[in-house]
Amino acid sequence: MAKILENSSEYFYFVFRVFVGLLFAQHGAQKLFGMFTARPPVELFSLFGLAGVIELFGGLAIALGILTRLAALAGAAEMVAAYFKVHVPRGPVPNENQGELALLFLAAFLILIAHGSKIWGLEMLLFKKKTSYPEF
Repeated sequence: MAKILENSSEYFYFVFRVFVGLLFAQHGAQKLFGMFTARPPVELFSLFGLAGVIELFGGLAIALGILTRLAALAGAAEMVAAYFKVHVPRGPVPNENQGELALLFLAAFLILIAHGSKIWGLEMLLFKKKTSYPEF
């Protein structure tokens, strides 16, 4: 089992990157277009509008593997700001202040910053980056 997991780790990472990116982009679509929610769109030139832009475009960049580390850095900065500005004033415990999602995204972005796009990222095609992983 360990051998199979070791040989498949880059594919698991690819799935992780795409899932995190699309889930983050979904939050941006919620804020900017009112999709997936009953709430109206936020004002574009506001703090929530900026968050929506970072989430939508950063999430898509992560999912596609374009400027992954930069997009993850922007997402991580947003999650730290969101956690301390929105969630901590509600209380110190993430489960009580509804900040667990911000912290989970922060943890995911730290992994993405460390590893970049890896396989099947468009970064490799656009910037002619070399990879040690198989290309299909």
